[in-house]
Amino acid sequence: MKKRVFIITGEHSGDIHASRVAENLYKNYPDIEIEGVGADALEKAGVKLFCNHNKMGAVGLTLKIVVDHLLLGRKVFDYIKNDFKPDLVLLVDYGVFNLNMAKFLHNAGIKTFYYIPPQVWASRKWRLNTIKKYIDKVLCIFPFEKEMYEKAGIDVEYCGHPLIAELGEPADKKEFFERHELNMNRELVSVFPGSRQFELKQLMKTFIEAAKVLKKRHPDIQFCISHAPNLPDKVFDKYLKNSEFKVIKGENTELLSVSDSLILASGTVALEAAIYKTPMLIAYRGPWFFYLVYLLVRCIKRVSLPNIILGKDVVKELVQHKLKVKNIVGETENLLYNKEYRKKYLEELSLVKSKLSDKNSGAEAAKIIIKNL
Repeated sequence: MKKRVFIITGEHSGDIHASRVAENLYKNYPDIEIEGVGADALEKAGVKLFCNHNKMGAVGLTLKIVVDHLLLGRKVFDYIKNDFKPDLVLLVDYGVFNLNMAKFLHNAGIKTFYYIPPQVWASRKWRLNTIKKYIDKVLCIFPFEKEMYEKAGIDVEYCGHPLIAELGEPADKKEFFERHELNMNRELVSVFPGSRQFELKQLMKTFIEAAKVLKKRHPDIQFCISHAPNLPDKVFDKYLKNSEFKVIKGENTELLSVSDSLILASGTVALEAAIYKTPMLIAYRGPWFFYLVYLLVRCIKRVSLPNIILGKDVVKELVQHKLKVKNIVGETENLLYNKEYRKKYLEELSLVKSKLSDKNSGAEAAKIIIKNL
């Protein structure tokens, strides 16, 4: 009898990570049927999409966002329960939507696993109670998560971090520079303003101003701005008026690996940069109300994954009121021109990858799922 799995993702990165699990499920269980909520990566892996998750990538608590999520959740749940009737539902990341969905799935008696669970070690630790009540098994991606879930009495298995297997070798710098008409003899600073419109609105203006100051003070610096592939050109380009910086779309990992320094919006991209051992600074800013709420619910003071994994402050974090042009300029100059600072920074940053296992996360997650079908 064929087994059925339904996968629910809500963002671009979750779509990619989930596609690796799906590929391994098909590889080791050819008769399996997989449907889901996702985007291009899942569809390319062979998963039949019930709907595209593009509408789910919004941030905030506006009435429209809340209503959209509620309506979509109801629609997805009804289809899962009444039509597809899977043997297992795999939730991937996107805790806002998926933890709520887990309640309905559990109450309907549907086995539910969570791959890349919410970062309860960072904030809102009370969500452990929700996970314990409604999730049958957690497939975690950080080694320190396993002990935390076990202490809470939650069934958990460690799969390794998906980026270890997903990130390719560093790009050929000479080939990359030639293709994008960059100068091999000049430093390259790359700017990653995020993959959500919300992030562009909060960060891009400050990033561009800092780049202009750096360019004026150090004319030989080359700048590239990474354009997230999920953002329409018209949305992205409106922030680049009166600037002549090179924009590169859809080559995030290559750009991370060949840059001399990075200006990053906080997120998984910081871990990618750390694996490539590329110096960076992390920046983030949001509406003050949400920031104050965050201060109330956070469990740790660090925000970037490299610092959290290392357990100390290596990567400079410019969050909220600290996000100023002069701070970006000063840290970037240190990373490029202060030899002792850069040397020590790289030595510590190189430890990040060694603290994560070399497991193929997607294959490991698929193996655990198959064992439980």
